[in-house]
Amino acid sequence: MNPLLLKLQASMPGAPESDQPRPERRRVGAPRRDTWNLVDRALPPGARLYCGVWHSQPGRWRIEFGPQESELFTVLAGRCRVHDEEGGFQEAGPGEALLIAPGFRGEFEVLEAMAKTYAIVDQADAAAG
Repeated sequence: MNPLLLKLQASMPGAPESDQPRPERRRVGAPRRDTWNLVDRALPPGARLYCGVWHSQPGRWRIEFGPQESELFTVLAGRCRVHDEEGGFQEAGPGEALLIAPGFRGEFEVLEAMAKTYAIVDQADAAAG
C-alpha cells in the first residue's frame, strides 16, 4: 500500500473504534458510532491532520470545535443535519459535503444511518507553540 495515496470507502476493512456520544452531550438517543481513523499525522508547524471513515446510527448530540479545529466531511450514505447555536442548520445526503469552521458550536443530528469520509485539521498545537 502506498502511504502517499489513500482510498476511503463506505465499507472499510478491519475493526473500527466504536463509541457513543458522552451522556452530557446527548440530545436524542445514544447512537453507536464506528470510526476508522486512517490518518493521524503531524503537519508543520505543529498542526495535526485526522482522516478516515465514520459510521453512525440515528441520534443527536452537541458538538463543539476548538478555535483552531475544522472539519470537511462528505456523506457517502444516509443523511445528517448540523445545527448551529442560532437555530439554523445545513442538511447533507449522499454526495454532499459540509465544512465545519473553527469555533463552531451546535448539534450533529443523524437522520438516517450514515457513513461519511472526514478530514479534520487541528492547529491548536501550532497556536500554543
